[in-house]
Amino acid sequence: MKVMHIHFGKEGGAERFFVNLVNALHDRGVEQRVLIRPERSWRGEIEGSAQVYEGVFRRVSLSRFFLQWRMSRILREFRPDVIMAWQLRASRFMPPYKDAFRISRLGDYPEHLGYYTNVETLVCITPDIAAKVREFGWRRGVEVIANFTRATPVAPIARVEMQTPAEAFVVVGMGRFVKRKGFDGLLRAIQKVDGAHLWLLGDGPEREELERLTDQLGIRDRVRFPGWQTNAYGYLAAGDAFAINSSHEPLGNVCFEGWGAGKPTIAARAEGPSWVMTHERDALMVDCGDDEGLASAIRRLLGDPGLREKLSAGGLETLQTRFSERAITDAYLELFAKGAAQR
Repeated sequence: MKVMHIHFGKEGGAERFFVNLVNALHDRGVEQRVLIRPERSWRGEIEGSAQVYEGVFRRVSLSRFFLQWRMSRILREFRPDVIMAWQLRASRFMPPYKDAFRISRLGDYPEHLGYYTNVETLVCITPDIAAKVREFGWRRGVEVIANFTRATPVAPIARVEMQTPAEAFVVVGMGRFVKRKGFDGLLRAIQKVDGAHLWLLGDGPEREELERLTDQLGIRDRVRFPGWQTNAYGYLAAGDAFAINSSHEPLGNVCFEGWGAGKPTIAARAEGPSWVMTHERDALMVDCGDDEGLASAIRRLLGDPGLREKLSAGGLETLQTRFSERAITDAYLELFAKGAAQR
């Protein structure tokens, strides 16, 4: 099986899953080539699993035509069985190459289907996204395949590196700093919980506002901003709990990171977490935008080591039974084989 990936994303959960899937497919014997943006921080993580090309795709520019010419040459030489585009921009670039099965992975709800002209099947990461695609009138193939994480317990970073007391109760949050991730609400919740510290891993357009809010709330001594971390697992290992406070979260890789690291998870009832998580069994669920409910959940975990152990064990069980690397990779391989057989 030969797969050509097109990925023009930057940094975030979608990129983490891209890296995970490319490496998992390599481990299963799939020959791969990938086209990505230049200077991605995670490029080194896939170089052993795929031949990497770099290019910039802009809607109206000479670079677009040059990139299309390069892609035509790559396809003629590589002759892939499958071309897989990752989200909108890559899907717009999907070539009308009839000798390969052409799919796009949707990690979020589409606003329209205009980008998928040359796509045969849409892979949706939740049933809700698949339903939305059908509502828009999509009559071609639809598959629901979730994410998985390769997070495993690793040695924790030293808390002294984060200027955090060894005895502190540390909540970890991570992702792109945009409004829908709800990091502002997480900061307000932390303010309400005596003894709780917060590490916010990530970066994005809301960074300055989040730093400003941290100062306004008077919690600068309890909050750390380590920036974007390609490998966040050492930070997760050093924390006590993981929090997802998104108002809109289809099924980001973030939904599985805390579980994979063996940490109890608190999650707002956005779309993805509501589908994969069960309140009191593998996570504590709170309503979206409920700062006091989030603070209450943090207090519960802080004061109840038994509950932390229960939720950690429940999360690992959910990962192993519903969202394991083998199950998700098998689903992609089955889809690839089915599509390639139709050529």
